[in-house]
Amino acid sequence: MAKVIAFANQKGGVGKTTSAINISAAVGILGKKVLLLDCDPQGNASSGCGIRRSQIGATTYDVLIGRAKAADAIIKTGYKNLYVLPASMPLAAAEVELAELDDRAVRLKNAIDEIKNDFDYIFIDCPPSLGMLTINALTASDGVIVPMQAEYFALEGLSQILMTVKQVKRLYNPALSLTGIVVTMYNGRLNLSTQVLAELKKHYADKLFRTPVARNVRLCEAPSYGMPIQYYDKFAKGGAAYDEIAEELLDRI
Repeated sequence: MAKVIAFANQKGGVGKTTSAINISAAVGILGKKVLLLDCDPQGNASSGCGIRRSQIGATTYDVLIGRAKAADAIIKTGYKNLYVLPASMPLAAAEVELAELDDRAVRLKNAIDEIKNDFDYIFIDCPPSLGMLTINALTASDGVIVPMQAEYFALEGLSQILMTVKQVKRLYNPALSLTGIVVTMYNGRLNLSTQVLAELKKHYADKLFRTPVARNVRLCEAPSYGMPIQYYDKFAKGGAAYDEIAEELLDRI
């Protein structure tokens, strides 16, 4: 049965989707069957794995409102052991539509439960907000990975997402836990970056992934080609960092 892990941070531009794509690809390369579930209306996780609009039939939106089964929306990518349940802009409407339903927090969980036996890992890319889509993702998950930049405001954002995790744990999902924190866009030459990393080590040593992901041009380029970094440039430093994080993640779980 699949372990379900959400990638969540209400702050945008922190490398959340990049982390979801590349960790998913790395885990697939390690021999595990992976589903990347795109829960962000921007659909960047889908396009970043090479899913074209012409390939998309049913989406996460259709699954959430009960118009399609999760199994019918899944698309196999051209990458080893990697599958995607895509998203598109109509998913933004789900925030409003879900608010009127009694089971609004567990719609995604119920859908995922039907396909858990088909995968080893299900990774969910959440939108950069703490609305109903993120709550659905956290309710459906065993754990959450928080990607964050090594910046002061990112520390404030971390406390907010951890508060949300605590609330979802209390209200909907007692089994939810913090799987780990991934530091992204790291620049070891900046005092601020090293200070923030030191602060994280002091307070979250057991949750912080050992390898920070450095700022890397190749990482930025890869999504425009619809490729995880491991396939776009296997020698890129960013790819090596995500490979190490994936191996540590499997060791933890």
